[in-house]
Amino acid sequence: MSVKAAKWVFWLGTLSSLVLFLVLTVDTHSQFAVLTHTDKLDDTVVAGKRAFQNHNCNDCHTILGFGGYYAPDLTRAYSRLGEDSIRRRLEHPEVAFADSYRKMPRQNLTKPEIDTITAYLQWVSNIENHDWPPQDSSTRWRRSTERMLAAAALSPAAALVEQESCLNCHALGDRGEKKGPRLEYIGTRHNAAWIADYLADPQKLAPGAEMPDYQHLSAGQREMIGEFIAALGAARGGAR
Repeated sequence: MSVKAAKWVFWLGTLSSLVLFLVLTVDTHSQFAVLTHTDKLDDTVVAGKRAFQNHNCNDCHTILGFGGYYAPDLTRAYSRLGEDSIRRRLEHPEVAFADSYRKMPRQNLTKPEIDTITAYLQWVSNIENHDWPPQDSSTRWRRSTERMLAAAALSPAAALVEQESCLNCHALGDRGEKKGPRLEYIGTRHNAAWIADYLADPQKLAPGAEMPDYQHLSAGQREMIGEFIAALGAARGGAR
């Protein structure tokens, strides 16, 4: 290849890449309103963002790629944890993180601040950012979840989860609701024994939780459900 031809390859490649980059940038910016659902960006969400900043939450948490890396990323916190769990962490972090190696300081947030921060995290969680961050992607472990469900089609524990209508509040794979945390995420954070105890008396382990107790189930049944949920979490790295 001659020097002249090499220069043409260089300039054509550079300019075409630059044009493509600019076109994609303009296209992305033109979709911001749709991707971020600006129609749901109200004064409550804005107040929540300000409270989030005023209490320096970004010093420990990352949101949309910005912030510290000491604590978990909060981009999909609302989808991952559910409203009740978020409120409990904001109101009583010393209880919520009593068994965790990571601790969260109590900020003495007012009820309006808790309401607005929760609304802010809900809005952020609904931003369509191409399934980011990957650790919160439901597709990351959906195959393992499907294998687990297929293997447990006749499992007494799976039948109990169905019988007790757990999916009316919790999601599992591509089924269920998002009022509470996904069952797979619960399994990554707690072992079978803790889950069984929680089913017996949610208020004892998580004061203020909206979860009903399942004392009508036998201890053995609660243990089966705990083992089932813990097994779902094990496919994603186990209880932490």
